[in-house]
Amino acid sequence: MRILITGVTGQVGHALCRYDWPEDAEIVAASRHDLDLAETESIASYISAGRFDAVINPAAYTAVDRAETDLVAAWRVNALAPAAMAAATWKVGIPLICVSTDYVFDGTKAGAYNEDAPISPSGVYGASKAAGELAVRTGNPRHVILRTSWVFSAHGANFVKTMLRLAEERPRLRVVDDQRGCPTSARDIAAVLAKITLRLIADPQAPTGTYHFSNAEPTTWCDFAKEIFRQTEPFGYPVPDVEAIATTEYPTPARRPANSVLETTKIERDFAVVPRPWREALAEVLSDLAHGVTEESEVTR
Repeated sequence: MRILITGVTGQVGHALCRYDWPEDAEIVAASRHDLDLAETESIASYISAGRFDAVINPAAYTAVDRAETDLVAAWRVNALAPAAMAAATWKVGIPLICVSTDYVFDGTKAGAYNEDAPISPSGVYGASKAAGELAVRTGNPRHVILRTSWVFSAHGANFVKTMLRLAEERPRLRVVDDQRGCPTSARDIAAVLAKITLRLIADPQAPTGTYHFSNAEPTTWCDFAKEIFRQTEPFGYPVPDVEAIATTEYPTPARRPANSVLETTKIERDFAVVPRPWREALAEVLSDLAHGVTEESEVTR
């Protein structure tokens, strides 16, 4: 098997490169220097020449606030690049697996969003990801779109690492407490993507379509922060006071969904994926950070 992975410097792409793939899987980790997703013309030639068995695309323009004024760049990576990948993978007859986001919803629904809930993005980032989803659905019938939320890991920039950094600088942190979602480990997302990809390669009749995956048990950003510090206190990290605030007290250029909770029943049924609690996944990441695990990629075979 020869599998192309894009966005390898991002959290999920990095975790995919570190995943314990089968020995017969050759992983081609395409950095921006290898494959610039802003240059859609090169995507088709790269995929057709690579003789891949599947393409996994976790790459994205994820600067949510900057996207509000940098919409052309966001749409190139989040919408046009998946469109080019869908056309190229369908042409050579291989499956395409893409990562999407809770931001395709406006967050006003009560209760968890299932895969059939109407999308209604409220910002450029969400709109560009929704367009990428549509491009993949129409471009390659053998696709899986995996929506996820609140991604964290020991690699890259994310909420967990931001909280730990700010705790070193401030005795009190003010954190939004009226946005709900499920924090999700990039390592767990990578494991799900690998499972789906290997099945799609092995079984032409494997399920396809849109799926939701996140770690279990909804929370708020404020309670997420409190749990981070509860778990890091034994490692000697500073523990600041965490004050709950409303979204209106922390204005941002892009509006965040008030509800990002994703229902995972479908992926549990079709791929036997059972999400573990996010607190358990968080403990792994915090242990890595506390013990200086650098998570350098090991992608050659």
